[in-house]
Amino acid sequence: MIAPDESAFGVYIHWPFCLSKCPYCDFNSHVRHAKIDEPRYVRAFTAEIAATAARAPGRTVSTIFFGGGTPSLMQPATAGAILDAIGKHWSVAPDVEVTLEANPTSVEATRFQGYRAAGINRVSLGVQALEDDALKSLGRTHTAQEALAAVAIARAAFDRYSFDLIYARPGQTSQAWAAELKRAISEAGEHLSLYQLTIEADTPFHALQSAGKLTIPNEDAARALYDTTQTVCAAAGLPAYEISNHARPGAECRHNLVYWRAHEYAGIGPGAHGRIDIDGERHAVETERRPEAWLMRVESLGHGMVGDDTLLRSQMADEFLLMGLRLAEGIDPARYQRLAGRALDPRRIRILQQEGAVELTPGGKLRVTQAGFPVLDAVVADLAA
Repeated sequence: MIAPDESAFGVYIHWPFCLSKCPYCDFNSHVRHAKIDEPRYVRAFTAEIAATAARAPGRTVSTIFFGGGTPSLMQPATAGAILDAIGKHWSVAPDVEVTLEANPTSVEATRFQGYRAAGINRVSLGVQALEDDALKSLGRTHTAQEALAAVAIARAAFDRYSFDLIYARPGQTSQAWAAELKRAISEAGEHLSLYQLTIEADTPFHALQSAGKLTIPNEDAARALYDTTQTVCAAAGLPAYEISNHARPGAECRHNLVYWRAHEYAGIGPGAHGRIDIDGERHAVETERRPEAWLMRVESLGHGMVGDDTLLRSQMADEFLLMGLRLAEGIDPARYQRLAGRALDPRRIRILQQEGAVELTPGGKLRVTQAGFPVLDAVVADLAA
């Protein structure tokens, strides 16, 4: 596992546009049939980076993440211009990790090479399934063969790459998932993100489920699929370092560790969130979600910010607990105490230990056990009470 770095600082860039909206997705993503004015967006991203850096100067950027949406729809020159703006306003670490999310339908060799030349050094592909019927039901427009071709392009262009899969799909069995997962691991290299399908409000899948037209595995079946995930990945040398992310030791996504370890990060672009320390206080920053409204706001004000809340110590401690316990490494109770101004309740920890949900490591960290991860939300709620 990559060692914690208290000075870690990440920059998240949100590119909000997609070719189509997936029926399970509740992310801030938008379909636009007209051509996107990328130079105009570059100017807006540059302005918001400058405004954010003025509020949080002197940082050294250790990770950059282009998320969305589908960032691989942008031209490599757009990504390069945004990276140049980051380098102009902050120092950038020599070993900076720069990740770009990509769809298998929107990538080809020349564009990947262009991203590499622009400064991207890691890609994360939204494969989602390796079965054509499942891809169709998930609303994906690529085939399994196209997805694997995109993975091969990524492997040729980048030293580091990852891809996502969704499991606990309608009708999925543990045996079928194990076979699909083994095939994925043979293609994955060092990192996989494996998400259990959840039905989010205000999505087409939610409407279908409410109408009785979509049935996903029940709690017991979903738990069996989760257990299969852990067993297969661990046996292949890709243990879970976070509840939904698996990697060979040292190959973890450093940018996501910035979030889970409660370090600082800047959020740039429509609907982006950030956590920035200003004058000893942590600010929760949020930008306008609607792309065109964000664009006009940046052009008139120099930034797209619509929320800037100073977090209370208790809020910072709760976020630290909520994010940190997602990690296999757990949290440092002493850091929680510094943030909250109070220690975690030893009685609650003892009860959760007796139930097999948490454990204390020899180094003094508190972490959730494999048995506790399926009920993580309840564990966090109990400890935070």
